[in-house]
Amino acid sequence: MSTATLTKKDFASDQTVRWCPGCGDYGILTAVQKTMPELGIAKENIVFISGIGCSSRFPYYMNTYGFHTIHGRAPAIASGLKLTRPELSVWMVTGDGDSLSIGGNHLIHILRRNLDINILLFNNEIYGLTKGQYSPTSAKGTVAKSTPDGSVDTPFSPLKLAIGAGGSFLARTYDKDMKHMEKTVKAAHGHKGTSLVEVLQNCVIFNDEVFEPIVAKETRADKMIFVEHGEKLLFGTDNSKGLALNTHGGFDVVSAVDNPNAVATFDAANPHFLQTFEAVGGANGIPVPFGVLYRQERTVYEADVEAQVQAAIQKKGKGDITKLLHAAETWQVP
Repeated sequence: MSTATLTKKDFASDQTVRWCPGCGDYGILTAVQKTMPELGIAKENIVFISGIGCSSRFPYYMNTYGFHTIHGRAPAIASGLKLTRPELSVWMVTGDGDSLSIGGNHLIHILRRNLDINILLFNNEIYGLTKGQYSPTSAKGTVAKSTPDGSVDTPFSPLKLAIGAGGSFLARTYDKDMKHMEKTVKAAHGHKGTSLVEVLQNCVIFNDEVFEPIVAKETRADKMIFVEHGEKLLFGTDNSKGLALNTHGGFDVVSAVDNPNAVATFDAANPHFLQTFEAVGGANGIPVPFGVLYRQERTVYEADVEAQVQAAIQKKGKGDITKLLHAAETWQVP
């Protein structure tokens, strides 16, 4: 089938979607299925790989190739596939528990290596599949089945962790904004390297409305800021507020009406902006950022590996597996 004729329906599988009614995963699935036809890639060249969790059912619902792997190990499977089949479009779907707890070590290494893989990290700040335990991103004080008196753990910021691990493309979107999700997924695909998109996703059963203080219609104008490279950091009703960089390297909220020249211009290539946002964590009147928050161009791992292989072949000649097996001392086992 020509990629020009593909639609959202072509990417929807025949499997019954088994998420709880009202789960934010439905919106994310729809956004991804709507975006795939616009990428101009044949279905047989797209692969979705997941670990374990509610989000990890994703490959069943995409009419592409897919692999539902084991807990926390999706980065290892995705890395192996991309190294052996670099022409494929590889998407990794994971959750805050799958990727940041048992899979934390795997996540940081796929980020630092910078394979050309797209990671969608669904963050609902809870373990949903195993019925409501607190997760590595749960806020301090979270009352859950495993923390009846409230969690005493300091939570991870997925994006702060990712930038520390050397991530080259970091973005954030949320499950209630279809257009923004589609736009962010497209931007992630367009990046040459590992892209990580954190999707704030509501768990209607075990952590309902955890993000409402940020994304609710009544508060989002002051609590959210949508960033664009080269554009002013504006938010508030009618973009009446802005963020200025102060002498301490932090943000100050200023009037964009009375003092427009003080408003900082966002630079996605400068990690300081993302680091400053995540250090504040949405407190002190500083909004939570959404969009492409950091982007760096550098070589991709699979290309570096292939260049090393070709250099070795040029230097030593093409290998012979039979000669290799008989090249050293051998033993006979009676």
